[in-house]
Amino acid sequence: MNGAVQNGNRPREVPVRVSAEYEGRPGDIARGRELARGFLARVRATRNRPVSDRAVDLVQLVVSELLTNACKYAPGPSLVALEMAEDRVEVTVWDSAPVLPVAEGPDPDRIGRHGLEIVMAVCQSFEVHREPVGKRMRAAVRLADDRNGTALGHAS
Repeated sequence: MNGAVQNGNRPREVPVRVSAEYEGRPGDIARGRELARGFLARVRATRNRPVSDRAVDLVQLVVSELLTNACKYAPGPSLVALEMAEDRVEVTVWDSAPVLPVAEGPDPDRIGRHGLEIVMAVCQSFEVHREPVGKRMRAAVRLADDRNGTALGHAS
């Protein structure tokens, strides 16, 4: 049925979602990027959705940055979920640390700790919510480039 479920006479697209659990082991960040690449390849192949190469790169970057923070600062497991939502993919990372991340101000002399700044710059939206255990971070990345050839989320 080509990814659709019949609801009466109207076809409805089945949501595309993938998730994985990570333990903070060496290679987890690379596995998270591979999860994102595979997910977006599946979206391209089975959903007939435009997914720009830039969007693939940005989603991998967002997964990498958020998962790096989870592995670095949160004890225990972390979860990564990717889900299609209209013209974007939503990247959600849960970890067990209750402390909410805060983006630091720009500082070209600072070494490291730029990940959240980067995520916020390339995403349509970014939000963090405290959970009963830990926190959940959600970022949305547009799948198609606009007329100017950019997939960056913030309108100028």
